[in-house]
Amino acid sequence: MNKKRLLIFGVGLAIAFVLVSIFRNDNPRLHHITGQTMGTIIYNIKFIGIEIDGLDKEISDELVAFNQSLSTYIPSSEISRLNDKGNFKFESEFFLPVLEKSREIYEKTGGTFDPSIGPLVQAWGFGPDKKLPQIDSATVDSLMSITGFDKVQFDNTSITMPQNFQIDFSAIAKGYAVDVVGELLESKGITNYLVEIGGEVRCRGINDQGKSWSLGIEDPTVSTLEQKLLAVVRLKNRALATSGNYRNYYEKDGKIYAHIIDPRTGYNSSHNLLSASVFATDCMTADAYATAFMVIGLEASKELIEVLDLDAILVYRSDDGSVKSYVSEDFRSFVEMNKAN
Repeated sequence: MNKKRLLIFGVGLAIAFVLVSIFRNDNPRLHHITGQTMGTIIYNIKFIGIEIDGLDKEISDELVAFNQSLSTYIPSSEISRLNDKGNFKFESEFFLPVLEKSREIYEKTGGTFDPSIGPLVQAWGFGPDKKLPQIDSATVDSLMSITGFDKVQFDNTSITMPQNFQIDFSAIAKGYAVDVVGELLESKGITNYLVEIGGEVRCRGINDQGKSWSLGIEDPTVSTLEQKLLAVVRLKNRALATSGNYRNYYEKDGKIYAHIIDPRTGYNSSHNLLSASVFATDCMTADAYATAFMVIGLEASKELIEVLDLDAILVYRSDDGSVKSYVSEDFRSFVEMNKAN
């Protein structure tokens, strides 16, 4: 009788333990957190682990602090105050890393990635004001005299710029924000996750199926509403960023103006490259190179991919009007193309 009671008690205790564990969400499982940042940009986060109380708010607060540092759309942000004064002592943890990464890629791309083209971006109608441009060659020449990231001086505590300079990190900020959130997850002991902000992605570990994370790359030749995929890629411990001329543009006087500005000329880039998807260890690096590739075009991008040992998918329009793609050799086994070839 005592043995039976002991057995029943043991079984009951085990069941209670399981129920409590389920109720407390102590078992590792797939979690999904969504939100909005940088105005209207949606973020999606997936991770495998136990539930962490308040993690969604912590992520949201981190992105608010990030924007308060680097958003040109916020008049009181660090970058807005820098652009007003021309010098600044860093207040947040976000400013110095993006400056260091920008200088690295500015140098490696021969100046084709340049965050100092803010005045040109604004003049061409792609800045915070979103005004249609009234611009001519004289205006471009004048603005070119107040650009050039090599003229920006900074150390570990502060930054100084020449008079009338403006810094704009919009070509790298989303990728950087992805890394910031990824590092926050890692600080919580989360090793299997996917962070996506506005199409820029960072993956670590594996998904809930025990496999590499699968991601779709949009077809740049169709509208957003169609949501047609060009390719599916498999990523583990990699980041992905895509840049293209196919969505952010406007038409004026019968001419199309794309948002990619060539820092070397001050004018919109014009070539047959439709989109550049770059893969790197961190998303900030991938984001910056994707922008640089859209500046320099297909052939120069292919050369740079070889020199820097990068992985990328370049989608372009061939001479006969058909859409084709270039996939870097070492990455081809991780890519399934749905259309371009």
